[in-house]
Amino acid sequence: MRDATRVPTEIDEIEATLLEKINNGDESAAAVALYRKLNWRLLPILLIGFVFAYLDRVNVGFAKLQMQSELHFSDAVYGVGAGIFFVGYVLFELPSNLLLPKIGARVTFSRIMALWGITSACMMFVHSVPAFYAVRFLLGVFEAGFAPGVLFYLSRWYGPSRAARAISIVWLAGPISGIFGGPVAGWLLTGFASVGHLSGWQWMFLLEGAPCALLGIVAFFLLPNGPDTAKWLNDEERRLLASLLGPVKGLHGSFGAVLKDPKVYVLALAYLFIIAPIYAVSFWLPTILKLAGASNPVQVGWYAAIPSAAGALAIYFGGRSSDKRGERRFHIAVPVFIAFLALCAWVFTGGNLIAATLAFTAVTATTWMANVVFWAVPTEYIKGDASAGAIALINTIGLSGGFWGPAIIGWAETATGNIHVGFLVMAAMLFLSALLILSLALAPKSAVVPVSVGETSV
Repeated sequence: MRDATRVPTEIDEIEATLLEKINNGDESAAAVALYRKLNWRLLPILLIGFVFAYLDRVNVGFAKLQMQSELHFSDAVYGVGAGIFFVGYVLFELPSNLLLPKIGARVTFSRIMALWGITSACMMFVHSVPAFYAVRFLLGVFEAGFAPGVLFYLSRWYGPSRAARAISIVWLAGPISGIFGGPVAGWLLTGFASVGHLSGWQWMFLLEGAPCALLGIVAFFLLPNGPDTAKWLNDEERRLLASLLGPVKGLHGSFGAVLKDPKVYVLALAYLFIIAPIYAVSFWLPTILKLAGASNPVQVGWYAAIPSAAGALAIYFGGRSSDKRGERRFHIAVPVFIAFLALCAWVFTGGNLIAATLAFTAVTATTWMANVVFWAVPTEYIKGDASAGAIALINTIGLSGGFWGPAIIGWAETATGNIHVGFLVMAAMLFLSALLILSLALAPKSAVVPVSVGETSV
């Protein structure tokens, strides 16, 4: 029973509305109220976790503005160090997600958040190339499984008609971290320089990494493992949610069946060709803006926030549009092709600071939109516990692009002295990704069902 002296909250009002709709037999209105309740209970903490996850993996791009000269790292060293995070992530992601259904989301997410926060803060102690590589690798190891784990977790709560919207809210974390991360990083790099005999980049890693350890504790107490263990759902709400989700078991009855499905590998390769350019831009954008004319870290940070703001809008409206129309394929392929054109325009025209900002705003917005809609496909295609391994497999292969993207740019710049060469490779990847997505006959929302290996299209 609720405490009568407590001030009603937004969630209290949603619960009252939901119970009224269920009691009145109005299932459609009750479903709307139920998902409002789920959104408030689940999405904020996942969104905050992703903001810090993305921030802690890409803030090395801003640290480069100071630490590269202080530690005498070449662009090739920086590119490998930025990308080696994804080697650790890829190696440990699949085991992490295969364990998730067994040990539960609450323990998994709290463990991941706490360990990556501590490791990110330890970047402040890096003073050599081996240490740089080692800490970045460990950061990937400890964060492994978070993104695919969240996707699997959301599939336990949100059906196909709402999957892309739920994912888009959480995936807003990438652009949000860019909107605020750039200006904050610029402020920390300049405002905290020499404070306590530490460099600005050291303070940045400490202050952006340490809060994640506390976030892990919060996640342990706030996130239920699933609908069956959520104390804030009653029996009527659980039955309604089960009816909205539909069958839990799909015909991919095991992870072995997933491994034999060729469509899984096509999706993974298409995702790799999206992820490599995303992280190439994320890690190298501060350097690009500096070379284009941004005069100091603060100005770099503000200009870097513009593409992220556009990415946030693209994610939000792209996810809603894809769910509303029940269409996935063109909501992925068309934005990816636009990103290809924008990147080619920048490579061949060069340009000043404004031109570079506009080009990378287009690239960021379209690739992030494609990214969020993409993840509605495997969560709809493969049901049940097998989806945890399937999502991890696709993300493991695809996220290796997070290594290749930054590393290719670094190698190309060191070998040729021209950063454009590496970005031509990124443009080619985007073009190939669009072709791969178009080669899959993705089913409309109303026809999305779990299918057997080698049967009808996704």
